[in-house]
Amino acid sequence: MTERQPFDLAAYLDGIGTRPCFICRCVGNDPDFFHHRVYEDADTIIFLSKYPTLQGYCLVCPREHREDLSQHLTKTEYLRLQELVYVLSRVLKKMFDAERIYVLSLGSRQANSHLHFHVVPLPEGVPLAEQQYHALMVENGVLCIDDDEMANMARRVGAALMAELANKEDGSAASQIPI
Repeated sequence: MTERQPFDLAAYLDGIGTRPCFICRCVGNDPDFFHHRVYEDADTIIFLSKYPTLQGYCLVCPREHREDLSQHLTKTEYLRLQELVYVLSRVLKKMFDAERIYVLSLGSRQANSHLHFHVVPLPEGVPLAEQQYHALMVENGVLCIDDDEMANMARRVGAALMAELANKEDGSAASQIPI
């Protein structure tokens, strides 16, 4: 298991309330908001969390700044995002031998307002007391994953995701799974 390092939650909370939208800046290739990209198309970007609490922790986001899934997305846009969440979940489950995939949307008008979905694989064997919210809370530390390892992980997850999406488009068994 990768070592954990303490996370300065107070500094993070202070920063997210005053800085520009990190997703929009990531989409715009601002080097100060760099994240390791897993996948992107005209509408969506998927990248690894900069503060992962579990291996393979990804964020799935619309490229365009949208804040409220019930008001700012069409049904078609929402379903496309959820399709990518679903396919990514299948990939992460296989790659990280996950017992469960956690999916949640966080943020508010006050901070991290750009709509995004956290998709996080919980590996087999994590004790119950360290699962669920505990597994996702940065207060319990974030994983120390060096930049090369993050880049490699993003490439591997991205390649597996592209293969799964290609299988789906080819009409293979993966596409027979109802969404």
